[in-house]
Amino acid sequence: MAKYGEGDKRWIVEERPDGTNVHNWHWSETDCLEYSRSLLTSLLSNIPLLSSPSLSLTSTSVDRVDGEAYVNIRKGKIIPGYEISLSLSWKGSALDSDGNVILSVDGKVDIPYISDENAGEDPDVRITVNDEGEVGRRCREAMSREGKRVILDKVMVYVESMAKGGPVKDEVEVNRTKKKEAPVAAAAASVGDGRTAKKDEEKGRVKHGRKTIKLSEKFSCRAKDLWEIMMDENRWKGFTQSNARISREVGGEISMFDGSVIGSNVELQEGKLIVQKWRFGSWPDGFVSTVKLVFEELEPGVTMVRLTHTDIPEEDRYGNATVAENTERGWRDLIFNKIRAVFGFGI
Repeated sequence: MAKYGEGDKRWIVEERPDGTNVHNWHWSETDCLEYSRSLLTSLLSNIPLLSSPSLSLTSTSVDRVDGEAYVNIRKGKIIPGYEISLSLSWKGSALDSDGNVILSVDGKVDIPYISDENAGEDPDVRITVNDEGEVGRRCREAMSREGKRVILDKVMVYVESMAKGGPVKDEVEVNRTKKKEAPVAAAAASVGDGRTAKKDEEKGRVKHGRKTIKLSEKFSCRAKDLWEIMMDENRWKGFTQSNARISREVGGEISMFDGSVIGSNVELQEGKLIVQKWRFGSWPDGFVSTVKLVFEELEPGVTMVRLTHTDIPEEDRYGNATVAENTERGWRDLIFNKIRAVFGFGI
C-alpha cells in the first residue's frame, strides 16, 4: 500500500516530458459555453414558428444563454456536461383574409434549465406575451400549442450536437478513424493489397446498401393545390416551420429543413408529377436519392399522392441503420400530416 499522500504509481498516469496526452488517458476538457451560445442563437433566431391563414408566429432573437457547458474526453469517450438557461424573443401577428397584418404582439420564451442530466426529456418552457388582449391570447395559445414544439426540436439539435462532442466532434472522429485504419494498414502489409481491397469492398457493400420506401396518402383538396404547396417555398416554410428554398424550374436547386436536405428538380408536371434528387447532410458521401411524387385526383376535391423514394442508404455516416425508417416517418409526420394540419386537408 502506498504511503498516505503519495498514491500508488500503478494507478497514476505520469505526465510525459513532451506534454502528450497518450490515448487521451487524462481528462481533456473543452469549455463549450460560447459554442452553445453560437449554436443556439443560430438555431433559434429568425425562424418561423407557425404560419396559418389567420396567424403568424416567428422567433426574432436569442437574448440570453447563460450557465456552463463543457465536453470531457477520456480515452476517446465523449462526456458532455451542461446546465444552461436561455431566453428568446418572438413576434405574433393576426392576419386578414388577404394575408395582411392586422395587429402584432411581442413576447418572450424562457427555458430556465437545459441539462445533460435530462437530455432525453423536454425542458420546462415558459411563454409570455406583452399584450393580454384577444390577439395576444391567441398568439400565446398558438405558441404553447405549435411554436413550443418547434423550439424544443431546435434545442434537441443542440443536445445531440453536444452528445457528439460539440466543437471537438471533428477531432474525436479523426482519432477514431486513425484507430480503425491502423489495424487495416497492418493487415494490408501482411496479406497483400489485393486481399485487403477485396475485404474493404465486401465491407462497403454491407454498409452502403440502398433502400426504397413507398407511401400513398389521401388529401381532401384538388391535385393542383397540393402540387402547388409542395413547390412553394413560402408554404414549405410555413408547414415545416423551417427555412426552405425551392426552384420551380427543371434542373433548379432545392433546399429544405434548414439545409438538412439539398437537391434539384428532375421533372415537373404541374398538378401531376414532381421528381427530385434529395440528399441529407447526414448521409455518407456519394449517396443521392430520387423522390417521385405522383398526384392523382380520384374525384373533385380528393387527391391521392403516391410517393416512391429510392436509393436511400442503409446507414448514415455515423453508422445508424434506421435511415429508411426515419425517412419514412419524416414524410408522414413532418410533411404529409403537417400539410393536413396546417391547410385543413384531412380526410
